[in-house]
Amino acid sequence: MGRFDGRIAVITGAARGIGFGTATRFAEEGASVAIIDLDETAAAEAAARLPLTDGAKAVGIGADVSDGGSVDAAVARVVEELGGIHILVNNAGITRDNLLFKMSEDDWDLVMGVHLKGAFLMTKAAQKHFVAQKYGKILNLSSVSALGNRGQANYSAAKMGVQGFTRTLGIELGPFGINANAIAPGFIATEMTDATAARLKMDVDEFRALNAEANPVRRVGFPEDIAAAAAFLCSDEASYITGQTLYVDGGAKLG
Repeated sequence: MGRFDGRIAVITGAARGIGFGTATRFAEEGASVAIIDLDETAAAEAAARLPLTDGAKAVGIGADVSDGGSVDAAVARVVEELGGIHILVNNAGITRDNLLFKMSEDDWDLVMGVHLKGAFLMTKAAQKHFVAQKYGKILNLSSVSALGNRGQANYSAAKMGVQGFTRTLGIELGPFGINANAIAPGFIATEMTDATAARLKMDVDEFRALNAEANPVRRVGFPEDIAAAAAFLCSDEASYITGQTLYVDGGAKLG
């Protein structure tokens, strides 16, 4: 038996990177999975690649998590096509990095809209089902950048906001059998961090090596590292844990 047999998991921004790594892990452990992404074609293609176990299903759904109508339609479709919802992973995210004096209002609003408003809207839509069934697992993706990072005033503020949001969810939803936690990844080797290397005009391998030297375990993280932590926090083994943020960063924040 898999840890998530009979469970239905919704993961936003899961067509690639950390989201897809988490979707893969959940599928391997028996879950039916809804991949929600801004690009429905990419979401459907990702869902088709999941290693589903017997009886499990997967669906790819296009949605803008910063738009309430789009979110409500996506969650309704998950319930209709997969039969319910037990786990929500708010992973969707974007970056619009710049120093404060160069950062535009759009840079700020877009990042806040996807990370914070998106987590709010998705959680609000899902919690109706969680409260009714007296069961639910919510996992929000924060970041070590929540502690502050040059050129990321918008992203850092959003990711620290996610932590406050998570603690409040723990307080409000705990009495209804719902756990809410967050993961704050360190450097994870994904298309997003590779794009950062390109923007800095650095070789990807050089960029990763530089970041590996910045933590005690002397390696970068991979989506599988976050997926392993997510699988635990979204399982019944973690039923006495709520409102917490787990830093999965190779010990980087120890310094």
